[in-house]
Amino acid sequence: MRRYLDMRWIPLPWSRRDNTQNESSPLIPKVRGYSAKEDAEELGYVTSELKRTGTNNGQDHDSPVFSRIQTYYRYSLMDYFLKYFLFLCNLVFTVLGLVVLGLGMWGLITKESFAQESIGSIGTDPMLILVALGFVLTVLCLSGCVGALRENCCLLKLFSIAVLVLISAQVLVAIIAYSLQDQIGNYLRSGMLTAMVRYQDDLDLRFITDEIQSNLQCCGADNYRDWEVNIYYNCSAPGVLACGVPATCCVDPLQNGTVWNSQCGVGAQLLDEFTAQSVIFLGGCLGGISRWIEQHNGLIGTVAVVVLGVQILTLFVTTRLLEIIQRQKVYM
Repeated sequence: MRRYLDMRWIPLPWSRRDNTQNESSPLIPKVRGYSAKEDAEELGYVTSELKRTGTNNGQDHDSPVFSRIQTYYRYSLMDYFLKYFLFLCNLVFTVLGLVVLGLGMWGLITKESFAQESIGSIGTDPMLILVALGFVLTVLCLSGCVGALRENCCLLKLFSIAVLVLISAQVLVAIIAYSLQDQIGNYLRSGMLTAMVRYQDDLDLRFITDEIQSNLQCCGADNYRDWEVNIYYNCSAPGVLACGVPATCCVDPLQNGTVWNSQCGVGAQLLDEFTAQSVIFLGGCLGGISRWIEQHNGLIGTVAVVVLGVQILTLFVTTRLLEIIQRQKVYM
């Protein structure tokens, strides 16, 4: 009872106070009645608890000793570098995604693809590829950008999972493409013939076909006679384009070197190969694409490795930043 009364003793207002920090100072609380032996036992208990907590690798956070004695974790210079590096990279790609999305939407609006008479064929519009690519890139990089800046674990986990899925999909596509080279060639031939059939009706397919033929100096899928599949260039067609080929198949499509001659390929299908080779390109574009890939396989491989490496580095930085944020939350 005496010990309890001593602990609950409250000094009166008129009593004299000592402002010096001695053994009875509030900064060094001391309870009367405790012996030096009891103090030593309590100190030993605290030390043993800290050792036991350390051996658990920080898992026993509910320990009373751990809750009273806790180390404050501070960000290092490398931690700040990883955070803002991830933020800036995702910001750049977010802007790039918005640009690609804007170009795709601009193309759809310019061609009036949303009009009632064109809405039925919008699913085959190449501009949808730009719209889908821009939207996915914007959403993905925006989640990483905001997650890194705000240190949001949910957004960073979503971003890391999406990047991991993207890396896996790219590796899977590369393996499938390498193992199914013959089938891919058939798909390219089918796509090329489809573009040739719709050459006069679809401006996007016409632009793509013209770019391929002029840059690769080729004509048709396998040879220049493939243009017979088009109803306007077919030899049974009544128009002036019958038995002809587009001007992008011509060796010299410029008349006098200045004026574009759109009629340079008229009647080219009626010529034999020896005569036609001085007017148009005889080889098909599938062979030209194969030769281009063989000539630039080193560049293609380098670009693929760099792109994949950047994605893996981004995944590593995101994972590291997640660990830093979670560690900071533990010590707060």
